[in-house]
Amino acid sequence: MNNAFYRLSGGALLAGAILLAAAPAIGARLPALRDGADNGTVTVTIKGILLEAPPCVINNNQPIDVNFGDNLNISKIDGSNFIKTVDYSLTCNGNSSNDMTLSIEGNATDFDAAALQTNMGDLGVELQHDGSKVNIGEAMSFTYPTLPVLQAVPVKRTGATLAPGEFSAGATMVVDLQ
Repeated sequence: MNNAFYRLSGGALLAGAILLAAAPAIGARLPALRDGADNGTVTVTIKGILLEAPPCVINNNQPIDVNFGDNLNISKIDGSNFIKTVDYSLTCNGNSSNDMTLSIEGNATDFDAAALQTNMGDLGVELQHDGSKVNIGEAMSFTYPTLPVLQAVPVKRTGATLAPGEFSAGATMVVDLQ
């Protein structure tokens, strides 16, 4: 099974192949090579596979928000303080398998491969699965309907001094059927 066909990014999918049998161009006719031959024609076969939209919906097609609040003390950002559970849902109907993977796609910081880059250069939001770091883009296997428990926690570059202000980061959650 090709996972790309089932990636939960919406829409109907088309996988196809065009098979050409020795013709210089589609629809071209070659001069007859001998009398009574097939008049220089060739058969063109075009095949494709239409697939239905994926059978799962992430978070009812709504954004997943993790709000750390307004009172994060800069001096206490250490990769363990202010940890938040990422609340999300996954609803699947008619899928051919309950074996799935989940990954978070986005821009990682240059100081922590498990942290999403925020709008502040020395600040990231680290992702964890059951308390362990998960690198951005790394697939986590799970069996539906039991979803991976994800956490997000602010982290800063070692030795950095952060300025007060609002921060944000963005990513895409991707679920693949296996």
